[in-house]
Amino acid sequence: MHDPAPDREALAASSPRLASLDLIRGVAVLGILAINISGFAGPMASLTSPNLPHPVAPADEAAFALSFLFFEGKMRALFSLLFGAGLILFWERAEAAGRDGDVLQARRLFWLILLGGLHYLLLWWGDILFLYAVCGLAALLLRPLGNRALLVIALGLYYAWHLWGLFGLAPAIGAENAIRHGTASAAQVRMVSEWLEPLRDWAAEEMRESHLGFVGLILVKLGQRPFWQIQMVFGNFFETLPLMLLGMVLYRRGFFSGALPRRKLVAVGVTCTITGLALTAMFLGWAWPRHFPPVAMHAALVWGMAMPHLLCGCGYAALLVLATPKLAPTPLGRRLIAAGRMAFSNYILTSLTMTFAFYGWGLSLFGTVPPAAQWLFVLAGWALMLGWSTPWLRRFRRGPLEWLWRSLIERKALPNHL
Repeated sequence: MHDPAPDREALAASSPRLASLDLIRGVAVLGILAINISGFAGPMASLTSPNLPHPVAPADEAAFALSFLFFEGKMRALFSLLFGAGLILFWERAEAAGRDGDVLQARRLFWLILLGGLHYLLLWWGDILFLYAVCGLAALLLRPLGNRALLVIALGLYYAWHLWGLFGLAPAIGAENAIRHGTASAAQVRMVSEWLEPLRDWAAEEMRESHLGFVGLILVKLGQRPFWQIQMVFGNFFETLPLMLLGMVLYRRGFFSGALPRRKLVAVGVTCTITGLALTAMFLGWAWPRHFPPVAMHAALVWGMAMPHLLCGCGYAALLVLATPKLAPTPLGRRLIAAGRMAFSNYILTSLTMTFAFYGWGLSLFGTVPPAAQWLFVLAGWALMLGWSTPWLRRFRRGPLEWLWRSLIERKALPNHL
């Protein structure tokens, strides 16, 4: 009797990639560097406000404002939506090949946990792979639920978490505002001082560690911060998981394949993008003239900008899906798609090149490059990602780390040459 499994496997293997997903992923991996660059250039406090730990020039505030308006939170949301969509896509293709999609997906995510741990240990504290793998496992458990249930869980968790955090920081925001107006009590001054002191101490510690060699940095992470990534999971789980669940629903509804009517995609793209950017601009209009007060900025970045981040993530995705048919055949489109197909390799490549530029085992520029000048490194990173991805994929089926990850999942070295 004919075994249909090989036919299903061939069908799954030959199924075309979704160009829209690859293109969006390419935009996202470029865009995330515009935000991560502050963490690479350091210190970490500058992610909250450009004037931490020291005041900067107006041009640097403008550069920070540009990133805040178009990239901050939006790229993180876009990546999380894509990861959720990718979870379903991988599962469907495994099932179409007659294999157990849940088992393969779980194996895929466990390997990502290990690879994320190595990324943190060897290169950079800002790893998101570990976080995405843990949230992906939770999303995998919820995969059998229907779209309505996933939406309720996602939106409920997302907004409850962010509102809870925002209300918790309200007294410190009020105290900072009172200090700015000269009406603060001694208790309010003390509250803000105690909030800022750990940031400044940590910035000084980062400056000291930045001069260590490659091995020295590894030893510090092992000895002083071995559970850093677990802390990141606790701090980001209820933002990342809901966005992944939304990505799963969007994929099921045909959002990324263009199956939704064009008018709906246009409505989502235009409405969500304009609304999200407008809300961001409104906050920026308040924060920028006040030189980005750190407590209020922390509240906005971590908690308060949840809605514009989500809106822009969905809006950007819809606009890029609409643009894919015309953009994909162009030279820029082909390079963005190639960068997206190699997003894992490009993500790690940026960590390698930027830590070399800023840490003591490389050029040791940590803490010396202000926000405006950091854009030179962003543009160089974009040129690198767009420049090498296409030539690589002319010779190979997958990026180097994509190949390694998939080979680990399959428990054998897969062919990669074309």
